[in-house]
Amino acid sequence: MMGAAIEKAKTKAGPFLVAGLVVATLSGCALRPNNDTFDLTASAGTVSAERVRARNLQILVPKPSALQALDSRNIVVRLGGSEIRYLGQAQWSDQLPSIIQARLVAGLENTGLFGGVGMPGQGLAIDYRVIVEVREFAVDATGPGAANVTLSVKLLNDRTGVVTAQRLFSTSVAVNASSSNGVLVSALDRAFADAQTEIVAWISSEI
Repeated sequence: MMGAAIEKAKTKAGPFLVAGLVVATLSGCALRPNNDTFDLTASAGTVSAERVRARNLQILVPKPSALQALDSRNIVVRLGGSEIRYLGQAQWSDQLPSIIQARLVAGLENTGLFGGVGMPGQGLAIDYRVIVEVREFAVDATGPGAANVTLSVKLLNDRTGVVTAQRLFSTSVAVNASSSNGVLVSALDRAFADAQTEIVAWISSEI
């Protein structure tokens, strides 16, 4: 569209007007407001598991899997039924599964209970893998409104290749769907923090 405007200007007013049009167009693009960018926090994790510390276990957290709607930087809003939209002028700081991966690693590290916690490629002598599927991570705009997080977690013994435990973690924080972006994302962050705390405690009790 900008190319067509420039071509039209060439035929009618010569190069000086064309130059002015280009500058004005680029200035308009530069002044366009950026999306609000949000992150998730990692809880400290308060668990007691002396046997984990004694065994010096090393935990690998691969990138979680998710459907395409959740595997992006978009923040999902559910409008009822099968309809979804993305929160306007807002985005995650990275692909959502990558943020969840990093925050789970940090949450497990923060307990101080494990010999090592990390992502693929970080040179761990792996004892267990934490396999995560993001089932839900969205603002529900129907009814009273809520921020919902559902994570399916499997604990895989890397020595035997056997899934030793699995559990579905679902958390919800009430929020008015007409609230500002910051309030909506803060509710999602609290829901994730609750799920993360439960996941860390569960992993510590299972291995």
